[in-house]
Amino acid sequence: MPAPAAAAPWVVWALLRATGTERGFPLVPAMSFTPYAAVTAVVPLAVAARERSAPGAALSAGAAAVLAAAVLSRSRSRRAPLPGGPRIRMATVSLRRGLVRPGPVLELVSRYAVDVLAVQELTPEAETALRAAGLDRLLPSAHVVPARPGAVPAASGAVWTRLPVVGRSVTRGVFEQPAVRLDAGGGAVVELTSVHTFPPATSPASVRAWSSDLRALPAAEPGVLRVLAGDFNATLDHAALRAAVARGYRDAARDAGRALAWTWRPLRLRVPRLTIDHVLLDPRVGVASVETVRVEGSDHRALVAELALPG
Repeated sequence: MPAPAAAAPWVVWALLRATGTERGFPLVPAMSFTPYAAVTAVVPLAVAARERSAPGAALSAGAAAVLAAAVLSRSRSRRAPLPGGPRIRMATVSLRRGLVRPGPVLELVSRYAVDVLAVQELTPEAETALRAAGLDRLLPSAHVVPARPGAVPAASGAVWTRLPVVGRSVTRGVFEQPAVRLDAGGGAVVELTSVHTFPPATSPASVRAWSSDLRALPAAEPGVLRVLAGDFNATLDHAALRAAVARGYRDAARDAGRALAWTWRPLRLRVPRLTIDHVLLDPRVGVASVETVRVEGSDHRALVAELALPG
């Protein structure tokens, strides 16, 4: 195969990533694998070197540079001075269709002194088991939104917290996305939504549902300290997620230099490892730390973020 032809897939991938023009199926799910495309961009370079093809080398090097820049830019911390208001520690966890046992979830809450827990893929059975195991003693206030009639049981979502709840609502989507307004002390009120967008992995219809879910997420606004946390089923290589961030948010893991840490992989496989769980923040909220934590039985890692609120 001529070197320019060998470079073509990486060139197309780099153009899509640079322009944010991936649309539909299968381009949208394919963009999740951009870090793997960046790593393998040495393949067409090697072909060009073997063939001594200057055009092939130029195309390959250009694609590799674009892909590497897109990925490596997320490894740099963007920490700013932390505001002096109250601090809260929040975590987000996916229960894998309700199959995660209560023990690992309670261990997460206790070990990290979690103030607010955003839960995805909750089922009625999982909710009953969590309450029986003592989650309500650790986090006594809850906002649980059951799956709508006809939906899969794991479409339910919840937020548990130890902070006073001053408001409850639901963000529109295919799955249930509860939101709570919390009195964090010192006059600070923060709104947190447990996000779970539809996975865009199987068909054009799934991509349309995912795109609609991301567009429906609330924008940041001056009157609310807003946090969106959970399973976005999207990486920062997706233009649709970058558009959601651009509506007034910052990605907490990116601020902390942790945006390359993976949060999902198939339980029985070592790869792929994708970063599809996020904590998006109002710019006035500071990021003290972000950690990814293994939760036994889940195909997602939990995200634990310590946030500093303005006074």
